[in-house]
Amino acid sequence: MSKTMEPDLHEPSAGISRQGSSQNEWKHPSDHWMRGFILDNRASLGTLGVFVVMMAVFMIANPTVFTTWYLYSAVLTTLPVALFVVVPLVFVVTCGEIDLSFPATMGFASWVFALVVQAGYDPFLGIAAALVTGTLLGFLVGSLVVYGGLSSLIATLGMNFLLRGLIQIINEGRSTSLTSLADSWAYRIFSSQVLGVPVQIFWAIAFVVLSAMLYNRHRFGAQVKVVGDNPDSAQQMGIDVKRVRVKVFVFVGIGAAIAGTFSVMINFTWWPTAGDGYLLPVLASVFVGGTPTWGGIGTVAGGAIGAVTVSFIQTGVVAAGLSGFYVQFFNGLIIILSLLGHKWNQARYR
Repeated sequence: MSKTMEPDLHEPSAGISRQGSSQNEWKHPSDHWMRGFILDNRASLGTLGVFVVMMAVFMIANPTVFTTWYLYSAVLTTLPVALFVVVPLVFVVTCGEIDLSFPATMGFASWVFALVVQAGYDPFLGIAAALVTGTLLGFLVGSLVVYGGLSSLIATLGMNFLLRGLIQIINEGRSTSLTSLADSWAYRIFSSQVLGVPVQIFWAIAFVVLSAMLYNRHRFGAQVKVVGDNPDSAQQMGIDVKRVRVKVFVFVGIGAAIAGTFSVMINFTWWPTAGDGYLLPVLASVFVGGTPTWGGIGTVAGGAIGAVTVSFIQTGVVAAGLSGFYVQFFNGLIIILSLLGHKWNQARYR
C-alpha cells in the first residue's frame, strides 16, 4: 500500500519537471530584478542610448578631437548650469505645469549675488542672498499661477519678460566684473578644478542624486506625481494640491538661483542677459530625457542625461567639422527622434 503511494522517481517526466522547476526558481529573482529595472528606467535608458549613438557618430566623424580631454572639460564646465535648472523643471512638468520664467530668475538672482560681492561682502553671503531671491521669485511665480488662477505658460512667460526688462532698465545693459572672486574660498569650493576636472560638475551630480531621491523616494515626489496625474483624486486623498504646485515653482526658483550663481563664478562677470540662452536647451533636455508633457510621470535621471546630450550637440557638431548652422538642425533632429522613441517605449501615454 505504502509502496504504491510513493512517487516514481525513475519516471523521466518527473525528473525533468523537478529539474526545470528548480532552474526556474534559481533564475527567477535575477530575471525579475533585471526586467523590473529596465521597465522602471526605460525612459532614462532610451535617452542614454540616443546619447551613446550620437557620441559614436561624432567619434567616427573626428576621432582626434573626441579622444582629447579638453573637449569634455569644456562641456563639464558649463553643463552644471543647465543641470541645476533641468532637474527642478522635471518636477514642474510632472506636476502638469510649465515654467518659462527661469532664465530671468537666473539673471535676477545672479544680479543680487553680483551686487553683494561688488559691495565687498563675502561671496558666501552673496550665494545666500541669491538663494533667497530665487526662492521669493519662485513663490511669486507659483502664487500667480496657483492662487491667481493664471495659465502657467502665459504667466511664467510674462514674468520672464517683466524681470528681464526690469534688469535691463536698471542696468542699461551694463555688465559687472567680479575678478575678486578668483581669490575667494567660494570660488575654490564651487568653481575651481581638481585634477583637471571642474568642481562644479560634482556639485551638479550631488544635486541630481538628491533630487532623484526626493522624486522617487520622498513623499513630496509622490505627491507631485499624484497631483500631476489627477488633481481631484489628490485632493480627496488629503494632499494640499495648491501647496504642492507652489512648491515646484519654488524649487525651480532655487535651482535657477544656483545656476545663475555658478554661471557668474565661471565667467567672473555678470551680464544683464544672464540665463537668456538656456530657455530652449533646458526645455529640450527635459523632454529629450523622457518626461512627457501631460504630467503624472517623469524621470530626473533622464532629464540629466538629456542635458548632457543637448550640451554635447553644439560642441560635437562643430568638432565634427560642420559649421554652426547645423546646430539647430541637429537639435531638432535629436529632439524629434527622442520623442518618437519615448512615445514608442512608454507604457502609458495619452
